[in-house]
Amino acid sequence: MMMLKSLKKTLTCESTGNSYLCHSFVRYTLHYMNIRIYLLLVFLVTITTSIGAQDTIQVIDSSIGAQDSLEVIIRPTEQVDYSDKKEYEIGEVKISGANFSDANAILIVSGLKKGKKITIPGDDVKRAIQNLWRQKLFTDIQIVQEKVIGDVVFLQIILQERPRLSRHTYSGIKKLYEEDLNTLLKPFLLRGGIVTDATKVNSITAIKNFFVKKGYLDVEVEAIEKPEEKLKNAILLEFAIDRKERIKVEDMVISGNEAASAKKLRKQMKNTKMKRRFLASSKYIQDDYKTDQKSIIDYYNTIGYRDARIVDDTLWRDAEGKLYLGMTFNEGRRYYFRDITWKGNSIYEDEILKERLGINAGDVYNQELLDQRLSFSLDGRDVSSLYMDNGYLFFRVDPIEVAIDNDSIDLEMRIFEGPQANIDRVVVAGNDRTHEHVIRRELRTKPGEKFSRQELIRSQRQIINLGYFNPETIGMNTPVNPNRGTVDIEYQVEEKSSDQLELSAGYQPSNSFYRGGLIGTLGVTFNNFSLRNLRNGKAWKPLPQGDGQKVSLRAQTNGQYYQSYNFSFTDPWLGGRKPNSFTLAGFYTKNSSFLISQNLSIAQISVGLGSRLNWPDDNFITNSTINLQTISLNDFSNIFFLPNGSVISNGRFNNFFFQQTFARSTVAEPIFPKDGASFSLTMQLTPPYSLINGKDYSDLSPQEFYKFIEYHKWKFAAEWYHGVAGKLVLKASAKLGMLGFYNKKVGESPFERFEFAAEPLATQYTITGRDQIYFRGYENSDFPAQFQPQTQRVTGAAIYNKFSLELRYPVSLNPSSTIYVLAFADAGNAYASFRDYDPFNLRRSAGLGLRVFLPMFGTLGFDYGFGFDKPEVLNNPDGYKWSELGKFQVILGFEPE
Repeated sequence: MMMLKSLKKTLTCESTGNSYLCHSFVRYTLHYMNIRIYLLLVFLVTITTSIGAQDTIQVIDSSIGAQDSLEVIIRPTEQVDYSDKKEYEIGEVKISGANFSDANAILIVSGLKKGKKITIPGDDVKRAIQNLWRQKLFTDIQIVQEKVIGDVVFLQIILQERPRLSRHTYSGIKKLYEEDLNTLLKPFLLRGGIVTDATKVNSITAIKNFFVKKGYLDVEVEAIEKPEEKLKNAILLEFAIDRKERIKVEDMVISGNEAASAKKLRKQMKNTKMKRRFLASSKYIQDDYKTDQKSIIDYYNTIGYRDARIVDDTLWRDAEGKLYLGMTFNEGRRYYFRDITWKGNSIYEDEILKERLGINAGDVYNQELLDQRLSFSLDGRDVSSLYMDNGYLFFRVDPIEVAIDNDSIDLEMRIFEGPQANIDRVVVAGNDRTHEHVIRRELRTKPGEKFSRQELIRSQRQIINLGYFNPETIGMNTPVNPNRGTVDIEYQVEEKSSDQLELSAGYQPSNSFYRGGLIGTLGVTFNNFSLRNLRNGKAWKPLPQGDGQKVSLRAQTNGQYYQSYNFSFTDPWLGGRKPNSFTLAGFYTKNSSFLISQNLSIAQISVGLGSRLNWPDDNFITNSTINLQTISLNDFSNIFFLPNGSVISNGRFNNFFFQQTFARSTVAEPIFPKDGASFSLTMQLTPPYSLINGKDYSDLSPQEFYKFIEYHKWKFAAEWYHGVAGKLVLKASAKLGMLGFYNKKVGESPFERFEFAAEPLATQYTITGRDQIYFRGYENSDFPAQFQPQTQRVTGAAIYNKFSLELRYPVSLNPSSTIYVLAFADAGNAYASFRDYDPFNLRRSAGLGLRVFLPMFGTLGFDYGFGFDKPEVLNNPDGYKWSELGKFQVILGFEPE
């Protein structure tokens, strides 16, 4: 029912010539506007004023209020006969109240203009008001007659403009939501725009939906208009938000399930969780809930229940507002594969396809597994890859169910092999700094060759391994030309910063044989250097780059007591034709004791050649290096210990050795690997001087005995990465090192030993000629095989092993700052000789860590580990404190081994 809120009627009459015009107002305000009610109202007013004295009233102007109301404004006259219509010519139309709207535009929209013929009474004025009202710019519209001269009428359009939006604010919420809400409301709220009821309703709805998605199902939002004091006809729109309490899922009631437990089904729901789960987010979002229900059905399909469906889906809240979800399942019967036949295959026999499919008669029906084995499997074991790796890009296979007999399903695999596709064009785009030939030489897809999906994926991995591009945005497109039987391959890359600036400080404590202190490090590494453009001034931006060569310069010092300088240059494609790498490197280290004259210095220069192998596969590489090293001691004791316990403190010793490395890697992302594996075997050999020089080593001084150091050294490392769930990655690694000798009379060398559980900062600089091995949660003195408690000196071990497990979770994979947290469990030990080696005698530790990789600074982070087998625990199992077992270790500039 329409409700008539008020009625005001005042009648006065004027006479001009033989015509009577109406000039007074009657206001009717009707809520819930309807234009048909307006027409009825006009009709009723006309009939009412005609009864009794033949009065006639002419309706000149009307307006519809801002709050869905209708106003009819009438100026009465004397006895007016409304059936006596008269045509007038508009002499002039004035506009008043249009402070922010264009007057000419208003006239055009209204349809009233000078010289136009209109009928009074008639539809012209009504249409003008309706046209203006449709613009939604005004809260009140009136059209009045100013005067009439003969048959010329002068009109005035009186407007009340809607206020303009100055700005909008929020109340009742935290600042962190405002940026997201501003983005959400941008389509509805324009600064300087008109604020209508629809604007407010749409904005309120958007805000409510935003908070409902976060679990605030009872959120309330009110839009409050406030006048702007400093601006005319402007308003401030405030959204008062009351989120209420977050509505969590109190319980999920699952029934009808027999093949899978309710716990197993709830586990398939990745978005909707019950609040009882520890550290689990609990909220109800309808769209996510529907997605989770589909995930449950998908799970049923993987275990053979292809007819499973939800027959009842309920949601209710109790008196306290707690939310409950209910689902009833009809699982249906369990299905199995029976006969699988092949049709349309001419390239590969049925047995080959059957073996690749890996599904046999009697296996539980699994649609997801079937799709993977036909189209795309992460391990490359699918029928599609068999064809596509052989150029059959247009290959297609459709599994058709030809029979369903009780619980058994027969499939016919209908194959369209199509022609082989050749690669036409290979396009590389997005490389702003890296020269195109550096990318192309890594690609396994060449123009004119047959298309291979495996080679396409391998090419992508090779581009990632360059380290010059953002791995998250590398794209590959393969537009095909079926008429020509060709395919183009487009690689889209995004350059990232790959150079590093190392600026760090570490503290080396003083001890009995050398002075410690604060050690500063300054180093630069240019990973995409261009040596050939060194003389090209235009290429210095700020350095010549783009050819994929690597240059590294590094210096460390704490003044005159410690100095270290390093240089290396690597060209991964020597000559540019084959992937044969060339490396030239050198370093010089000098460390002084408390007296400057007592010092140790080590100088080394290395030349290496590496190549990529084709056997056993092209993931293997080999690297051969010749190294010339000299070690000089000047009254510098307590570093190198002989088997009888004495110390070498003077002399010059030569360490000339050949190093050979064999390695294989399928790791695609070096900073945060998600899958793949790598291993390396390195052997370090010196000539067996004692076997060929004929010397009697029993009577030689230490300086003569070790003038030419002899040994053989072996190092093995393996790493494996696997995605566990979502972004969570498991890393498993194993490392082993062993130092051996050629001649029992010479024995193990006091040089080139392993220092186990070295500090991560200490591993950045080598002052003792030892390999520094990082082991979390322990001190190097915790391993008796390499430590003399009487002298409190670390002698180094001849053999070690180390095993690690890490669970890694990325906080950010942004190339400018890769951040991840980790939990680790380590086991390892150091041994004095191979006779003492016991692979089951391990020291254990566990803890947490953080890594932050910044391109310009390298890896930063820390580890906090607990050593469970520290000497104080083994010697006094009941008397130690857990707080004494923890060890905090800082990592700066690199990831320690």
